[in-house]
Amino acid sequence: MFDRSRRDLAVAAVQYGLGITALGWVLSQVAFGTVLGHLGGLDARALAAIAAVSIIGLIGRVYTWQVLMARVGAGSFRAAASVDLAVYFLNQLLPSRLSGRVAAPFVLRSRTGMAYADGASVSGVHTGIYAVLYGVVAAAGVVAAAPRLPRGILLLLALSTGLYLAAGGTVLLAGINLPLLDRLVDALEAIVARVPRVGPAAAERVAGLREFTAAASASFRRLAVDPVLWAKYALGWVAFAVVAPGGRVLVLLAAFGAPVEPALLWLWPLYLVAAYSVTLLPLTPGGIGVTEATTTVVFVALGVPEAVAVSVVLVDRFLGVYLPALAGWYPAMAVDRNELTAGE
Repeated sequence: MFDRSRRDLAVAAVQYGLGITALGWVLSQVAFGTVLGHLGGLDARALAAIAAVSIIGLIGRVYTWQVLMARVGAGSFRAAASVDLAVYFLNQLLPSRLSGRVAAPFVLRSRTGMAYADGASVSGVHTGIYAVLYGVVAAAGVVAAAPRLPRGILLLLALSTGLYLAAGGTVLLAGINLPLLDRLVDALEAIVARVPRVGPAAAERVAGLREFTAAASASFRRLAVDPVLWAKYALGWVAFAVVAPGGRVLVLLAAFGAPVEPALLWLWPLYLVAAYSVTLLPLTPGGIGVTEATTTVVFVALGVPEAVAVSVVLVDRFLGVYLPALAGWYPAMAVDRNELTAGE
């Protein structure tokens, strides 16, 4: 166990180091005086457009949680915003993007009093639908940009897009079929029961997992197969994952004087989704550094000058990722740890 802890610590250190190195390279390419000059030169309409799409994106992201939480009786927009920001903070802070998702049921329980089975279902369906939608849209972006991308970058984006689709499908199928774990629970119960002195009590707790898997599976299935819920979720998802970042980038490219073919304007949000798909790869915490570097390479391949590409990507990531993650610090710290560990 000690060796494993040291190995996990070493992996995390490498991830953070890689992220800092990649982000350092990106920052070294930025002429901050020029960037500030461009930003300072934005007219009122451009600033209003950036603010509007950013707010739409934030509302859309919270809405994806709200539509799921409402199905289990916890549909407050304020509660959904608290959960969303807390999970988002954890996703960006910890070495693995799965960390925030794993913590989501506990956050849901702490912030809303939701039963853990329902919390696991809500967070699992959220993860599954998110990944499927992201994989489909990113795949469209990869196909559209493929003729103009370097082979290495194309393979990287194809890999990350495929992982999104595989992860989403796996989560949804596993959640719907949770009762299949009952055989494993039976075997584990029989083994634990043989442990001297504490065996019977421990076996009773293991047996309780059957009730949890049955409740969680029923809740999960009710959410995962609802086409109306999928449609509502997709509406919010498109707002924050496609419209908001795509709108910001197009406004910034125009403000920075980057050449963009008018006939291809509608493809840029798809290009961006595809480029940002590398955040799923467990390279750095929250994809920091690697995402900016990869997206810059994609933009340059699509004809954007490197200095402009770096500047646009950094501004968009700050507004769309780092600022909301920073805002999530407070709700994440406000999670009641005693409630997280309390029994049902």
